[in-house]
Amino acid sequence: MAFSDAKTRIYRRIKYNLLRPAPPATVVPLDGPVVVVGSAPVSHKPAGFDESFRVVTINGAQTVTQRWGLKAPDITFMMFNQVRGTNTNAVEVRRVLSGQRTGALYVLLWRDGRSSLEEGLKAFDYGYDNLTIVDRYQRMALLDRICGFKSDELDAESKCSNGINAALFALYHGAPAVILTGINPQSTGHVYNQENLVRFHRDMDQKVLQRLREKGYPVFTADPEVAETSGLPLWQGRA
Repeated sequence: MAFSDAKTRIYRRIKYNLLRPAPPATVVPLDGPVVVVGSAPVSHKPAGFDESFRVVTINGAQTVTQRWGLKAPDITFMMFNQVRGTNTNAVEVRRVLSGQRTGALYVLLWRDGRSSLEEGLKAFDYGYDNLTIVDRYQRMALLDRICGFKSDELDAESKCSNGINAALFALYHGAPAVILTGINPQSTGHVYNQENLVRFHRDMDQKVLQRLREKGYPVFTADPEVAETSGLPLWQGRA
């Protein structure tokens, strides 16, 4: 390990232990099944989907729920670089979200202040009812509290994807069932573009899903292919 990485790891570990951060709070009651919708090219509306389900979309995955007839998700998790980033994925996310809105918007790792974030969201006309900035240590706390994993987040493979973080968030806040769709650690590409961009965090996502199964958490997938490759049970609707 490089000296700079070792120094960062020690710093983050000490800070995490001193802060003892709580995971981000929810302003939306998660008292029904929670559907976490990612942007993998293949996704499915969960069996029995109705107004009692809560919907969490990841970055530009709102384009999927629009096809379900949903005007706005209850919650959106968005990575900071989607707001002003210039890479292909960020530009595409802003394109598909332009003129849309969500209920509670959680922006991860934004460091430029709330007013700057509000201006950035306004620039592509994305609306919300509630805005929360989630810092690194709150994100680390989610993984720690639910899985017992302590990650110092030194690289992409030591972090979960936003979709898995959203699932951990829902579990932490007592969701009776969490159903993943459009979240496939083995896939490449995104539903809202044809760039076939590589997806990161595959190994950590698989590791987390395995731990959730071992601990008996009510996590399912609505995607048959993912059920086969991940071992997650396929959501069949409520009994």
